[in-house]
Amino acid sequence: MHGRTPRFVAHGLVACLPVAGLAMVIGTGSASAARTPANTKAAAVAALEHLLKGVHSTNHAVRGPLSITAPAQSKSTNWAGYADTGSKFTKISGTWTEPAVKCGSAQALAVFWVGIDGFNSQTVEQDGTLAFCQGGGAAPQYFTWWEMFPSNSIQLVGKTVKPGDHFAASVVRTGTKYALKVTDSTRGGNSFTKNKTCAAATCKDTSAEWIAEAPTSSGSIVPLPNFGTWTGSNSAVSGGGKSGTIKSFADTEITMVNNGGKVKAQPGPLNAKGNQFKVTWKSST
Repeated sequence: MHGRTPRFVAHGLVACLPVAGLAMVIGTGSASAARTPANTKAAAVAALEHLLKGVHSTNHAVRGPLSITAPAQSKSTNWAGYADTGSKFTKISGTWTEPAVKCGSAQALAVFWVGIDGFNSQTVEQDGTLAFCQGGGAAPQYFTWWEMFPSNSIQLVGKTVKPGDHFAASVVRTGTKYALKVTDSTRGGNSFTKNKTCAAATCKDTSAEWIAEAPTSSGSIVPLPNFGTWTGSNSAVSGGGKSGTIKSFADTEITMVNNGGKVKAQPGPLNAKGNQFKVTWKSST
C-alpha cells in the first residue's frame, strides 16, 4: 500500500485520529428488507475503495535503539513481520493461508503482503490479500490486490477470497520491469499477474518485506481487526546475485505498536531455515 517517507515516531507523538466511519449501502426497498450477500459485497467494495484512496503504507518506524543481534529488532506503528536490507533486491516470494478475522462494530483493515521497497524508501511494489471490516456488524470481506506507488493506488482484484484460501505471492524485478503475481490455489478467480515498469531513479529496490499491516488512511491508522495468527511460509528472496531465505540477508524483525508502545501485532522468531514465521494479533488500536 502506497507510501510516504518512513515516519519515525518519537515518544511524544500525537495519537492518530480515528478513521471516520463510512455509510453502508444496504440497497433499495424497505428498511426491513433483508441484506443479501451481493449487496453486502457491493457495499463493502464501495466503502473499501473510498477508504483506500488515502492509504499510506511505507514503514512508520518508531525511533529508538535498534538491536544488533540477528535478526535486528525494530518497532513500527503500521507493520509487523520481517524486512531484509543490504542489497538491490530482484525477487521476493512467500505463501500463506488467509486467516479469518473477527469484526467488531468499528471499521477495520488487515493487509498481508510481500513486496520490495517501503522499509527505507518512499516507493512500494507489493501484492497480497486483505481483510476488511466495514463496521456496523457487517461480516468481514476478503480481497486480493496489488500496488506500485507512486504510479497507482491499491488495485483490488479478487473479490471472492475466503478464510482458509491458500496463497502464493511474489514480486520479481528485471531491470525496471516488475512482475507482481498472486495465486489463490483454492479459488483461482482471485489470482492475477501484473507487469509494470518503474524507473530506477524512482524505485530503489533497497528492501524486501513479508508484512502484516494496519494501513494509514488520510493520516490515521486504521484499526487492526483480530486476525488471530498469520503465518508466512516458504519465504524466499534474491538480490545482488544471491538467493536465499529471510535470514540469508540482513533481516529485521518488526513489531507493530501503537503510539503509547502497546503491542498490536507480534512476530515470532524465524524457523531454523529462516523461511517461516508467525505474526500474532494483540490489539486493534
